[in-house]
Amino acid sequence: MEKAAFGAGCFWGVEAAFRKMGGVESTAVGYMGGHTDQPTYKAVCTDTTGHAEVVFVEYDPAVVSYAALLDLFWRCHNPTELNRQGPDVGTQYRSAIFTYSAAQQKEAEESRAALTASGKYARPVVTEIAPAATFFIAEDDHQQYLEKRGLASCHLPG
Repeated sequence: MEKAAFGAGCFWGVEAAFRKMGGVESTAVGYMGGHTDQPTYKAVCTDTTGHAEVVFVEYDPAVVSYAALLDLFWRCHNPTELNRQGPDVGTQYRSAIFTYSAAQQKEAEESRAALTASGKYARPVVTEIAPAATFFIAEDDHQQYLEKRGLASCHLPG
């Protein structure tokens, strides 16, 4: 198994999208990239901890490639929105890829460059790419949030 972490706005819908992907063995929502230890949802929502809401993914690279995970990540949100996604505003909703190896870092940067060069967006892609930091798992009620409530999705783009 390999691991990956993505911030694409509110983590509930992003987690649901990754859970449906073949080769993804497990997901968890939580926080990464901030400056405080053991952040809580309440603290992260104050926009003072520096953490992004992220989805942590464990996947089987023999079944699904990191490139396929990146493709889903780009489709799950608008990577030109700085510190927001739809109605959610704050640095915790930033677009971010946290990498676990030099190979992931290179592939993420190439993927972002290709998306930028594609002309798909009129505005610049602002996605942060950084080495993974400590992943702090979110409280249990946030795990598989949409599934627990019988919801198919939230406000993610199609």
